[in-house]
Amino acid sequence: MYTVAVSALPGGRGDGVPVTSLIDLEPGTQPAHYFAGSADTTLLLANSGGFGLLAKVLDMVGRQKAGKAFLTLDDADRLLPPVLVQPTHKQVACLSLDGRLLVFPLDELKLQSNGGRGLTLMDVDAQTPLQAVATFADMVTVLGTGRSAKPKDELIRGVGLAGYQGKRARKGKKIDGFVKPQRLQA
Repeated sequence: MYTVAVSALPGGRGDGVPVTSLIDLEPGTQPAHYFAGSADTTLLLANSGGFGLLAKVLDMVGRQKAGKAFLTLDDADRLLPPVLVQPTHKQVACLSLDGRLLVFPLDELKLQSNGGRGLTLMDVDAQTPLQAVATFADMVTVLGTGRSAKPKDELIRGVGLAGYQGKRARKGKKIDGFVKPQRLQA
């Protein structure tokens, strides 16, 4: 994780600088995701291997230009985009590449201020990695493609949501009607 103070960012039009002048990026690597927010903001960090954790932005701030080791990834895993956890959010949704959805209570996760590997969010394997995670209050939207490769989105709430609820670290249930579910939206 790399930290850049907002005051160090260039101004507007025409004042851009390469990100490598702000951080010491390891050779052969690229930044995966960016996030800007206040120090007390809570994020859900997850990887394609099915692991994740909750952390405050302040916990991830590093003073060195070389970055801070915070999240442990296996070689085959990739980092998923960080998810903003709102105070009203009470549930977590996990979507695997093969279209399985698992919903569980947010309180099954804990804040991990020192980072690490995290807890198992969803039981996945190398052929069907975790594709997306979201936190939400009472409804979540699954976006992807349906038949004939047409874009499709489905809002899941109430009784429909109950069919996907379970305990953390389970496989989840297949979503019907999607050829390729791709992401979640709170």
